[in-house]
Amino acid sequence: MAGTNRSRKGVGTAGAGPAVVLVAPQMGENIGMVARAMLNCGLLDLRLVAPRDGWPNPAAERAASGALPVIEAARLFPTTEAAVADLHRLYVTTARPREQVKVIVTPRRAGVEIRAAEAAGERVGLLFGPERTGLSNDDIALGDAIVQVPLNPAFASLNLAQAVLLLAYEWYQAGDATPPRELHLGGGRPAEKAQLIGFFERLEGVLQEMGFFHPPEKAPGMRRNLRSLFDRAAPTDQEVRTLHGLLSALLGAKLKRAPGRRGEAE
Repeated sequence: MAGTNRSRKGVGTAGAGPAVVLVAPQMGENIGMVARAMLNCGLLDLRLVAPRDGWPNPAAERAASGALPVIEAARLFPTTEAAVADLHRLYVTTARPREQVKVIVTPRRAGVEIRAAEAAGERVGLLFGPERTGLSNDDIALGDAIVQVPLNPAFASLNLAQAVLLLAYEWYQAGDATPPRELHLGGGRPAEKAQLIGFFERLEGVLQEMGFFHPPEKAPGMRRNLRSLFDRAAPTDQEVRTLHGLLSALLGAKLKRAPGRRGEAE
């Protein structure tokens, strides 16, 4: 999805969020797509352990699609141990625990735990293995917990950038305060109650003249139902003005159709 808006303040500062450590990544394009996934979620700390095609890599820059801050800040390490030496906690990604006794968490749980660890002043890393073989047993042994993604058991394979995006996204969501649902007003503002009441009274007056409220004993309930209907719609001030215009247009059309108007043939 296109969604880059360079005029808006983004998230992403050195040292914020978990470090993303790629062990022996095989293709520059994959590193570039990982950088893009990281910046989507405000992560900048990319660490590369012995990339197959060397570093820097022009293919990574092209595939990053504008995520150059991550590429330019990437650090190169000769071993996994060196890349994670300054971290307090490490989450490793593998589909196979390989008979090691490790806590296994989902990406969502990992995101929550990482946020808590960061709040306590800890530095955390996410460790990803080579595209074809995954992490070695020795690399897995460095981890404090294994992250496994609950997916279709018959086809749970993810490419490197997808795996990074999943974990980075869950970390981002664990600290995000965006409302799960909100109304976009398109530059308008919610109508004041006085505006709504004025419209209700006008609408009810027109409907009363038309004989809509019948039988009379049901009129109070019918009025409440109409008001509830428009209240649920939560109209903006502009929409209330539009509703007034609609009533005016309907009333005007009714007058034009009324028999016996001056100037009409009798």
